[in-house]
Amino acid sequence: MAFTPKDVISLSQARANLSELIDEVQKGTDKIITKNGEASVALISTEKLEHYYRAERARIHLLLLEDAKEAIAAWKAGEPTEDAGEAIGRIRARLRQEREERERRAREDGGEDAK
Repeated sequence: MAFTPKDVISLSQARANLSELIDEVQKGTDKIITKNGEASVALISTEKLEHYYRAERARIHLLLLEDAKEAIAAWKAGEPTEDAGEAIGRIRARLRQEREERERRAREDGGEDAK
């Protein structure tokens, strides 16, 4: 999503105009708040945040279903199958790696404070 210069505001401007910012965000305009000249945080509606959380949960469920499908296919083919604990550990490691990669990209794209 592209942001216009009007959507990017400094922390001091955000403090001074918080009520107006909230009104704009509730109407659908996301805001980027900068700190020391670097993008630091995004101000988004709670509806949009919940949408992102639901999308992330759905993505995790799809990963689990993919792994289950692969395990069933391996079992049907007579291949050795993975212990459930090992599979869960592997999935957690993959999710952790993805999260760390997103955080690394955010730091590179948006400054040291971005997560």
